[in-house]
Amino acid sequence: MKKIALLLLYFFMISCYQQERNCTDFKTGRFEFKQSIDGKEHTTTFIRTENMQIETYEGKTDTAMVRWVNDCEFILEKLHPKNMQEKKVITMKILYTKDNTYTFEYAFVGEQKKMRGLVTKLN
Repeated sequence: MKKIALLLLYFFMISCYQQERNCTDFKTGRFEFKQSIDGKEHTTTFIRTENMQIETYEGKTDTAMVRWVNDCEFILEKLHPKNMQEKKVITMKILYTKDNTYTFEYAFVGEQKKMRGLVTKLN
């Protein structure tokens, strides 16, 4: 009986915990996204306005249109795709925010595989 009471108390405590989600703070600004590919860290920096995103990755700059679905979800579509892969639209969802960072989930439209990342707002 004591174990059941402790288990119920535990579930009650975690159900009260709410992740911070101030998405509007991250709609515009200058950002940085770091990811590890084959053990090597790669950094992408980007500037986002209300409807555009300009990314720089490994010295190459690309521009995408941003369409906000709601305060925490948006769609990215490259303006000048160079191949079929770049023509794919990406859905982005901000899962939670903390200080100057947000954790997001993204996927190509029509694909089931979702990936996650962490973005830092630089200004």
